[in-house]
Amino acid sequence: MSPKLKTVYICSSCGYESSKWNGRCPSCKEWNTFEEEVIDVSPAAKTTGKAARATGAELSALSCSDKIKTLDEITAEDEIRYSTGTGELDRVLGGGLVKGSLVLLGGEPGIGKSTLLLQICSYFGKEHSILYVSGEESPRQVKLRAERLGVNTGNLYLLSVTDAESVCATVMESRPEIVIIDSIQTMSIKSVSSTSGSIAQVRECTNMFMHLAKDMEIPIFLVGHVNKDGAIAGPKVMEHIVDTVLFFEGDRHQSYRLLRAVKNRFGSTNEIGVFEMQDKGLEQIENPSLMFLTGRPAGVSGSCVGCVMEGTRPILAEIQALVTKSGYSAPRRTSTGFDFARLAIIIAVLEKRAGLFYGTLDVFVNIVGGFRLDEPAADLPAALALYSSLMDIPVNEKLVSFGEIGLGGEIRSISSVSQRISEAERLGFEKCIIPKMSLRQIDPKKYHIGIVAVSNVRQAFDYIRKDHEKRQQGASEQ
Repeated sequence: MSPKLKTVYICSSCGYESSKWNGRCPSCKEWNTFEEEVIDVSPAAKTTGKAARATGAELSALSCSDKIKTLDEITAEDEIRYSTGTGELDRVLGGGLVKGSLVLLGGEPGIGKSTLLLQICSYFGKEHSILYVSGEESPRQVKLRAERLGVNTGNLYLLSVTDAESVCATVMESRPEIVIIDSIQTMSIKSVSSTSGSIAQVRECTNMFMHLAKDMEIPIFLVGHVNKDGAIAGPKVMEHIVDTVLFFEGDRHQSYRLLRAVKNRFGSTNEIGVFEMQDKGLEQIENPSLMFLTGRPAGVSGSCVGCVMEGTRPILAEIQALVTKSGYSAPRRTSTGFDFARLAIIIAVLEKRAGLFYGTLDVFVNIVGGFRLDEPAADLPAALALYSSLMDIPVNEKLVSFGEIGLGGEIRSISSVSQRISEAERLGFEKCIIPKMSLRQIDPKKYHIGIVAVSNVRQAFDYIRKDHEKRQQGASEQ
């Protein structure tokens, strides 16, 4: 190796540099995150590096003053948010796109990142100018994709380069109102002696675009790839630099997509946007509860509907459980869309507090539609689905439940009870099982849905059994 080149190892999680490889990062304590990088330590490279670092200062000199200001001197009367024309994306962003913000959009290949950004250009182009920088496609390829999606606007400008400094110069000269970089892993800075997509390149390019967005008050979208672990490729410090981190979730073999905010300096990180991939692009789903409940089987055991809160939005999802005899010495436990550790706790509570037995049985839990339930309120519907499958007692398809299960078998109170009940009532459900402690948060008389309050899992199971016997008796009389 040339004496002007030096090999270092950089942690992909926090950016820590070391002269030798380590299995565990001394800074962030993550395992197997060190990646080899070759850097140029020649005097010419150091001089060039100083020039590159000065780029941010030069950009700052364009619009920023060196005078300090008090908070009262800074005005915020002007409109600071752009509507994207897509209500689901506006919800996740916290009400719209903030001027001067740097937004990172990540997700697996083919999930719909570029499709979503190109679609919102059709709405942005009515009043704003957009610069779409593509480092992966030629302008002709972007044009073909825009025609397929029905994007036709005269305010959309295309640029196919991978030099970050050239992009900054173009933005400073043309001054578009919105910039889209697709993708950040293809951008590079000549002064950084590493290949595109490396940790150093991604970090420095993101830092340069951050200065550009803040100094010129231009919102910039960055498209980010993911690694084999599902995390956004590049150093973790990149996610600290940007203002908002959005992540596209969903199975590529299914049409539904979930857009979730992992980080948002201008809004809540609890909101989600639901989309459906169709022939002409992504269509927003304004009623995701109805989507997740489509095609529910009637009279089949092991199925129960639960309600969780995603930000301010209540979402109803179907939880399926299958309990069957195991063909192995050690029974299997599998969960899809449900926390595996939480499932183990629920099974242990049902065995200890409710007298059920799952020791030699395989247990499979699935959340229909590719949705993921992380809220503790999903404990009760999961327990009802497990009980229903074990006892082969179907849960009433017009029943919804929610509540947290404690280690003593008690059903604990949760938040936003009124919103959950109202959503279940709007979708036509007739019964709702809630924690007894949550009755003080609501007035049961103002709802048309029947409310069943339980204090422990035994009471919930007794109601399911009695309701099933009552429905069977009614069907035999008819």
